[in-house]
Amino acid sequence: MSEGDPNGQTVPGERSPGFGYVTPSNVAMLVDLYELAMADSYLRNGMNGRATFALFVRSLPPNRAFLVSAGIDTALACLETLRFEDEAIRYLRGLRLFSEQFLEYLRGFRFTGDARAIPEGEVFFPPEPLLEISAPRIEAQIVETLLLNTLNFQVMVASKAARAVLAARGRGVVDFSPRRDHGADAALKAARAAYIAGCTGTSNVLAGMLYGIPVVGTMAHSYIMSFSDELEAFRAFARDFPTNAVLLIDTYDTMQGVANAITVGREMASAGARLRGVRIDSGDLTAQSRAVRAALDAAGMREAQIFLSGDLNEYRIAEMLAQGAAADAFGVGTELGTSADAPSVGGVYKLVEDEKGYRVKLSTGKATLPGRKQVWRSTDPNGQPSGDLIALHDEPGPPGSIPLLVHVMKAGVRLLSDPLCEIRGRCTERLASLPEELCRLEDAVAYHVALSPGLAALRERMRS
Repeated sequence: MSEGDPNGQTVPGERSPGFGYVTPSNVAMLVDLYELAMADSYLRNGMNGRATFALFVRSLPPNRAFLVSAGIDTALACLETLRFEDEAIRYLRGLRLFSEQFLEYLRGFRFTGDARAIPEGEVFFPPEPLLEISAPRIEAQIVETLLLNTLNFQVMVASKAARAVLAARGRGVVDFSPRRDHGADAALKAARAAYIAGCTGTSNVLAGMLYGIPVVGTMAHSYIMSFSDELEAFRAFARDFPTNAVLLIDTYDTMQGVANAITVGREMASAGARLRGVRIDSGDLTAQSRAVRAALDAAGMREAQIFLSGDLNEYRIAEMLAQGAAADAFGVGTELGTSADAPSVGGVYKLVEDEKGYRVKLSTGKATLPGRKQVWRSTDPNGQPSGDLIALHDEPGPPGSIPLLVHVMKAGVRLLSDPLCEIRGRCTERLASLPEELCRLEDAVAYHVALSPGLAALRERMRS
């Protein structure tokens, strides 16, 4: 709505800043208006007893057989520091929607609830609860959008990245997505989620600084074009970065490019350095990589790596390797950071229990499962997942099964959080344990997720 529109909810005289961004001081305002309206009404009606909300994904996106948990620690960090600053209170008062009682409540707002979650890096399946929040109703309601925004995106990217990592069959996959991601914060979270899923690094330097992710980069075609010829450009770069010389060889002609790279590599060797590798970013990557590999090997540069990039995704990676591409690593950009073939995960956040008992939604196509829950995973003798059981939180699991939901927050304070490297290691182990039929890029089989007898019976009682 335009400023001053009587039908819009804007504050007269206020202007939006040219550079808007989410910060720790304003993240509490990352909330849909209806959550604040409901919270105000709850407060006026004395309805702030303890409630449990479950965050879960209704169904798998197309061509997906599993999802990867990611974003939990990011979400918990936000909950732990959530505050409504004076500026936020002034803005909300200017909307002339909320009671003064509610605005004073927000002034002292702190999240005091508990959380259980499937740990980051773990593989999970719909409709298993990824996160359960138990808190005073108003607190649990207000954080809905923040939690969904954080988890839906990181789960989406991590699940996409995991497919690329599996397709690469042990070769490196690097996040090249920040220039195409949907915003600065998205670029950071994409790098984090991709690293959890097994990517070896990111081109995003800020993500490297904040999360400790290895940063990877070569050069752009503009660098080559800025010199009088390609060989001069290669020599300059090798001279300036003798320990990180990966040369982009397809600016003009790939085979002439690799010949120039070999020349520079020999010059580096005579000076006690080594050409790390070459990158190809266009054309028939399969055929070119094989020809380049042959040229490098013939020159005695078997250790020089070949890095492929250029509109890659898991399907192209798998296809190129099946055709014999000679690649040591892949840079995946747009398709990774936007999960282009499945650009959303349908995570939802629903009330399942409160001080009066179990709660259920019966809407057609959007029914929910009542009550707090636990997810039990069974494995076969080879250690591969063989089936999950969604049960009520106090129901025992099948013999030998393990519970997936663990306590991650108590009374608004994060419990011990895992380092990112451990989360990544967990994901690597879980992906390695998946049955082959779940790792297919297409025509993957459905994993078996069942309801416990107690939960199934409760659902039927509440339906009737």
